[in-house]
Amino acid sequence: MPKRDFEKLLIQAVDEGLSSLGESSRHAVYFYLEKKFDLKKQEIPDKIKIFADAIEKIFGSGADFLEVLIMKNLYEKVGGILKLRESNDFAFVEYVIDVKRNFAGEKRVTSKEKALKEAVKWQEVEV
Repeated sequence: MPKRDFEKLLIQAVDEGLSSLGESSRHAVYFYLEKKFDLKKQEIPDKIKIFADAIEKIFGSGADFLEVLIMKNLYEKVGGILKLRESNDFAFVEYVIDVKRNFAGEKRVTSKEKALKEAVKWQEVEV
């Protein structure tokens, strides 16, 4: 499926996850992301690492709850089931990259380092 389809599903999953905080809180988070982190809602799929860092700065340890909720929503949208790892090292960015690759029918990312490098590639500005 096209990249735009995945991006649309990811934005919907983020929107639903933030809606769990309430509508006014969701709007406040989007406002804060744009003003403090220069990240617009529609840019989240291409700047997933920046989004994850921003959410962690805003919510601290509470970010884990939102990240898991967003991932559950995303997995449901792409027709999968979220299987969290047993480790304490939860990597939201790595999961998004895995889902995107699986959604596109690509080979699964096997290491956190490769996933983070991929996330950085997505955020490079084209000249």
